Amino acid sequence: MQSLWGDTRSWLIAAAILAGAVIVSLIVHYVVFFLAARFCRREGSRFGDLLVRRAKKPARFILPLIAVVIALPAAPFPAEVRVGLQRLLGLGAIAAVGWIAILIVDLINDAVYSRYTIEVEDNLAARRIRTKTELLHRIAIVLTVTLTTAIMLMTFPSVRHIGVSLLASAGLVGLVVGMAARSTLANLIAGFQVALTQPIRLDDSVVVEGQWGWIEEIGTTYVVVRIWDLRRLIVPLTYFIEKPFGNWTRTTANLLGTVILYADYRLPVDDARRELRRILESSNLWDKKVCTLQVTDVTEKTMQLRALMSASNASRLFDLRCYVRETMIQYLESNHPESLPLLRQEEFMTVGDGNREERFSR
Repeated sequence: MQSLWGDTRSWLIAAAILAGAVIVSLIVHYVVFFLAARFCRREGSRFGDLLVRRAKKPARFILPLIAVVIALPAAPFPAEVRVGLQRLLGLGAIAAVGWIAILIVDLINDAVYSRYTIEVEDNLAARRIRTKTELLHRIAIVLTVTLTTAIMLMTFPSVRHIGVSLLASAGLVGLVVGMAARSTLANLIAGFQVALTQPIRLDDSVVVEGQWGWIEEIGTTYVVVRIWDLRRLIVPLTYFIEKPFGNWTRTTANLLGTVILYADYRLPVDDARRELRRILESSNLWDKKVCTLQVTDVTEKTMQLRALMSASNASRLFDLRCYVRETMIQYLESNHPESLPLLRQEEFMTVGDGNREERFSR
């Protein structure tokens, strides 16, 4: 009975030591991050605020782990239990190192995002850097998680032995696994290619599968395209390496747009040209670079006018084209109604002397 009480007391003491270490570490965690957050807010340090927010969750795991490692020698556990706890703490240490690596990658990604904003007119350089950073960030996380998991599994001799046996006699198993993972590996490799060559970037205006939209998200294996009607088109990364697509903002966000009008021959083109410039100058959608009105075709009934204009991005260009189209029609109706497209109909009348009199109605 005394032996049983002695064993129980040892277990209680050991558990109390480890629990006390964990509680103290959590108190230290709360105090440290509370003071750090207040200091960063007072100093206005953006990087410090990012560091506090990103490190708070990993530290809630790492600090108790360190505390348990320090307190374990003082805990009177039996030898076999101590060995098991040391093995568990070793796995926790490997996971902590991987988590710290992910934390560093996240901090770098946040710092780049805070430095390069795309909420500006000329955001080509920012989109290029953000795209490369985002893809490398995702790939680095996948590689870190994979490497950490592999190292943790290799600490078990039985698992290592099974892994070596599977690798030595891979044969059909290796072929099946390779075929199953082919699409995933192809998309990962495509992610590297997109990060390096950048055929697409975040917020690019693209035409994919006949749909026009913007690149909203570039994942590890897929791309999210936000279509103009706010639907989302999910496309595998390999699509942008293997198939043709339209990128309207590949080198610059500035775009040219056209408005086609049809008018009668009596329209004074010079007046319409001056009106087009007045309309564009009255709109903040125009980037003040291109303004042209030309007669691009004629038929037996009308002449075709093409108004060419420019804007800083695809959204503004679409709105500008609609505005010009509506305003030019109002101008023709108000100032040159006779120049609107007319349908000519030839009528013949027979007068008293038997001769035909020709009359045109419009």
